[in-house]
Amino acid sequence: MQTASEAVEQLVVAAQRQDCLTVGVYESAKLMNVDPDCVVLCLLATDEEDEGDIALQIHFTLIQAFCCDNDIHILRVSGMKRLAQLLGESGTESNAGEPRDLHCILVTNPHTDSWKTQGLAEVASYCEESRCNNQWVPYISLQAR
Repeated sequence: MQTASEAVEQLVVAAQRQDCLTVGVYESAKLMNVDPDCVVLCLLATDEEDEGDIALQIHFTLIQAFCCDNDIHILRVSGMKRLAQLLGESGTESNAGEPRDLHCILVTNPHTDSWKTQGLAEVASYCEESRCNNQWVPYISLQAR
């Protein structure tokens, strides 16, 4: 059995290949407002320097509440550099030259079962176990490689 962080990494890569990721706080909020049933996992990513960003923390609080109300698995993640690596971001910049917002990433329901990796089941299990231990928003750390 792999660790939760390895399962998240595997899941993010597989979901991106199948175009089942929504990246960005605003983009994620829009999708959850329109079709919350298609979302299977929400990753809220920050590093230490983001902890003082009050606006980001307010967005996270609202997204967490929405996820809890809609039975969406949710994880807090640190390791923005590793997340950018997994998503193939070079310096986390988009085509427009602005940094891409990786603070909120949604994994949506796949149209096929072909990419449903063991990672999805392990992440869901990790989230459920954490809730049973009264840790409503579990935390994992992605390590840069």
